[in-house]
Amino acid sequence: MTATPDLGTRTPRHASPDLLRSAFRQHAAGVAVITARGENGPVGFTATSLSSVSATPPMLSFGVGTGASSWPAIAEAGHVGVHVLGEHQEELAATFARSGADRFGAPTVWHDGPDGVPVLDGVLAWLVCRVVARVPAGDHRIVLAEVVLGDHSNSGRPLLYHQGRFNGLRD
Repeated sequence: MTATPDLGTRTPRHASPDLLRSAFRQHAAGVAVITARGENGPVGFTATSLSSVSATPPMLSFGVGTGASSWPAIAEAGHVGVHVLGEHQEELAATFARSGADRFGAPTVWHDGPDGVPVLDGVLAWLVCRVVARVPAGDHRIVLAEVVLGDHSNSGRPLLYHQGRFNGLRD
């Protein structure tokens, strides 16, 4: 016989977008910026869905909404940039998360990297990745990408996202 969990006075809620968002506010996630070269210039967005998928070959994944302004470029891009942000880059994360922001204007510092991918300067680590698949997942796509090259030589503590806010790692 399966035990029924003691819910006390709490009432479970049925699945909904609000339930998912509320549950994931409890989950701390690393913050990354994904970039690509679009038809009209560089595009990018802040992602907390970055995940390592495979060591051999080195592969990662991230989610992107099909309604996002960056989606048309990501949908066509052969390569993307993945940037792991440090705790000192809260404003950079906010810029790439803000709708309508000039994400590549000052004070953002970046350069054209390999395969035309926009590479952000001063991040903890950056990777240029070859897109291998875009998997439909509701109103998002899960992008699978194989790491081609990168740099992880900057030191520092990661930027985290928790409870709807950017935070630093605490001891």
